[in-house]
Amino acid sequence: MTTTAQEKTAPRQTPAAQGRGADIRRHELAAFLRNRRERITPEEVGLPRGTRRRTPGLRREEVAQLSAVGVTWYTWLEQARDIQVSVQVLDALARTLRLDATERAHLFQLAEAVDPTPAASCTGVTPALQEMLRALEPLPASVQNSRYDILAYNRTYARLLCDLDAVPPEDRNCMILVYTNPEWCRSIVHLEETRRLMAAKLRASMAGHLAEPAWKMLVKRLAAESAEFRENWGRYEVLNPGSRTKEFLNPYVGHLTLEHTDLFLNPGSGARMVTYVPADGDTRERLERLHDLALTGTAKPNS
Repeated sequence: MTTTAQEKTAPRQTPAAQGRGADIRRHELAAFLRNRRERITPEEVGLPRGTRRRTPGLRREEVAQLSAVGVTWYTWLEQARDIQVSVQVLDALARTLRLDATERAHLFQLAEAVDPTPAASCTGVTPALQEMLRALEPLPASVQNSRYDILAYNRTYARLLCDLDAVPPEDRNCMILVYTNPEWCRSIVHLEETRRLMAAKLRASMAGHLAEPAWKMLVKRLAAESAEFRENWGRYEVLNPGSRTKEFLNPYVGHLTLEHTDLFLNPGSGARMVTYVPADGDTRERLERLHDLALTGTAKPNS
């Protein structure tokens, strides 16, 4: 290994300098959290304003409650105390404070943490895979991982269950959508069964990822937002992925009967291409119409 002249002469940071840098980051993080907290009105998060509110925006205890963290701990965070912040807590704070993608990235950078969500770093979807997705049109297809994150999709899939382009990237996860997105839920004919089977598949896949923050964050969020998920998760059912016939009530072209197939991309990775083939002539015709609507940008839900 060679060393450049610049590297030889570059001063090394002393422990004191490193400590000052960490202290500056903590104070910047505290100021950023306070600023974003004061920008969120109680009405935006479903809280009453009351008559004695002197704090602009949300109170500290309200942010702590909405993020499922202790009030004292969150107060210390805004006071720039030297405390450890997990990625699960950062994710919860980002959602409570309604941070956009740039603000979320800034939050994680200030906390010196790596954002585990697929929206932060979508790796593994090569140009060749993107081309394959496009070539499959009008068949709906997407690339997903074993956690149900939707990493890429073609134009027909974008209109299969909802307007997926309008969904924030951090929410493009089939588990989150099937339990919390009203439009996605209305499009699934056998919703209750689908939810139970997907929870069983997620639990089977999670066995090899129990300590990973992104998996724990997903389950924690679903449990907080859906009573039905908590019930299904508590069944401890497990199920391996497999091909099956699915029925959708598409908001643009009506009833679709599709044969679902998972094409695994790398052995052991869990990444797969999810494809749907029409099970009958009517569905094939409707898929072609849906694809045309997606191409022209004229897709409007049926009234």
